[in-house]
Amino acid sequence: MSALDAIRARLLWQAGSLAVVAAVATAALLGASHATQADIEAAAARDLAESLAQVLPTGFANNDLLKDVVTVPGADGKPLTVWRARKDGKIVGVIYRVSGTGYAGAIRLVMAVDPDGRVLGVRVVEHHETPGLGDKIERSRTDWIEGFNGHSLGDPGVDRWAVKKDGGIYDQFTGATITPRGVVKAVRSGLELFAHERGHLISDEG
Repeated sequence: MSALDAIRARLLWQAGSLAVVAAVATAALLGASHATQADIEAAAARDLAESLAQVLPTGFANNDLLKDVVTVPGADGKPLTVWRARKDGKIVGVIYRVSGTGYAGAIRLVMAVDPDGRVLGVRVVEHHETPGLGDKIERSRTDWIEGFNGHSLGDPGVDRWAVKKDGGIYDQFTGATITPRGVVKAVRSGLELFAHERGHLISDEG
């Protein structure tokens, strides 16, 4: 074998070895991905279930919220997922996501409404508001968000669904009126959506 042939053979062997190593590494990565995917999905489901439970009174429902789902057209025209809460088989509330606009961008919330259109609970799940000012919408910071509980589109009246600075009943924050204003508007929009889709949401035919 000439020196040139020896070099060629060595190069081919090295290339083949690299290909085998790459194939083994790819297979290992795929295997690890498949092995952890189920755990990731289970963790996401637990987080979602906990988020939904936060807007319901303790012991309010006894069904698996994640398995009782319907969809309706959202405010943006896209399908909106709605989870239905049941007590001994009877629909006692629905839960869905809404969003508003604060000082620093979108504020995303989850809210629960009973069959009569009254708020059962609201929680902020994502925002970028200023710490110490706008973050008072978080339940861990203040109980301001609890102020929606028990209210409906008719209680208060339409013109009172606003912060006090705008003639409404909801407190604003010192130096941060835009944030609570965005949340109030989002919750009101959520109630309007419920009123529009109520027949579908609380019907077992849906």
